[in-house]
Amino acid sequence: MLISTYELGRQPFGLASPAAWLRKRGHEVGCLDLSRQALSDPAVRDAGLIAFYVPMHTATRLTLELVEPIQASNPRAHLCAYGLYAPLAAESLRAHGVESLFGGEFEQALVDLAEHLSGQSALPQIHRLDSNISLARLKFLTPDRTDLPGLKNYAHLVMPAGDHRLVGYTEASRGCKHVCLHCPIVPVYGGVFRIVDREVVLADVRQQVMAGAQHITFGDPDFFNGVGHAVPLVEALHREFPELTYDVTIKIEHLRENAELLKTLRDTGCLFVVSAVESLDDGILEKLKKGHTRADFLRVVESCRRVGITLQPTFVPFTPWTTIGNYLDLLEQLQRLDLVTAVAPIQLAIRLLVTAGSRLLEIGELRGQVGAFDAKTLSYPWQHADPRVDSLCADLEEIVAVGEKAGGGRTAIFEKIWVAANRAAERRVSEGIFAEGGARPGVPYLNEPWYC
Repeated sequence: MLISTYELGRQPFGLASPAAWLRKRGHEVGCLDLSRQALSDPAVRDAGLIAFYVPMHTATRLTLELVEPIQASNPRAHLCAYGLYAPLAAESLRAHGVESLFGGEFEQALVDLAEHLSGQSALPQIHRLDSNISLARLKFLTPDRTDLPGLKNYAHLVMPAGDHRLVGYTEASRGCKHVCLHCPIVPVYGGVFRIVDREVVLADVRQQVMAGAQHITFGDPDFFNGVGHAVPLVEALHREFPELTYDVTIKIEHLRENAELLKTLRDTGCLFVVSAVESLDDGILEKLKKGHTRADFLRVVESCRRVGITLQPTFVPFTPWTTIGNYLDLLEQLQRLDLVTAVAPIQLAIRLLVTAGSRLLEIGELRGQVGAFDAKTLSYPWQHADPRVDSLCADLEEIVAVGEKAGGGRTAIFEKIWVAANRAAERRVSEGIFAEGGARPGVPYLNEPWYC
């Protein structure tokens, strides 16, 4: 039984891919996406191996809450966790009773474990508990999505005119060749990335189009890690499905260096590019080793706008080095650049997460600011030297949560954030200064924007 707890409203690639591997070897496999399905005793009671997919921090915390009730339902099952956070949260997962952990390229490891448990083979040394990260070059199979909930149950693409489109999800690569200090990929992949064969990606997209997908999200940490792989892939995709649109995630650094390829993205159906900008403060960007500057970001905004691709920047605006002043500068620049509707409101309230194994702990001044590791939150807590910054962050989390629940538009929520930030700086500010939608028309976006 493969279980996913949360993956940003996507149909989980991390269930469909290993399901194909395990079924090819003759194993009976069930897939359960608890973000869209209820946990039922019959689904887990008979499984000899129960494996939790933990690609994200939120997914890992939800998994920890599940382990005890699943153990009670099926005490004889071997419990496993696999995905990016399996090695990062190894201590907490093991303390809860998870016996096997696989990070990096996990499909072969899951097959090896299943065959070991069924008595078919010994467990290879590389997959024993003290060696739980594999960066092997795998020959991927087309993901098997047969028993996952249909695409209509997942996040939709919302177009500027208000119509919705069904969204599929696939991955053309995993890992990343960059080593940004705050990124959870780095402690696992260490600057390495692995590609999924083009024909496998196309076959996966093909089956999702047959299931109704009108748009594809590529979940690669950075789609331009391997430009020679990515560009021929989207060109082939467009030849086969000229009406299909897609979105990708690409670093500002790569968008700057490959500005001439923006037209190729546009012409092959790319509607928007997500980019982890994180901050507009050069000092903070340097601390995080992001590889770009404020000026680079401004150039990329202009390049994307000139070509006609929407740039959707994401941020980590609350760090130990954030000031009320540079937070206000972030808001002012988003308003000046007409990017208010391109930024999901939660992106303006995210707080820097320091996980186990994080390279952020290499920063001497930060080591002195963090508390003891919190096994419940799976992170090292930190407090800002200026209490106003922590208070503002908490206020904005509430503003965003209430605004999203009430169905408020991005501009309306941004205005509330703007007012709260200016009041934190003891500036007088009037409400009602932004017109909903702003000067620029709405942008295409996925309707499940939480990003952690």
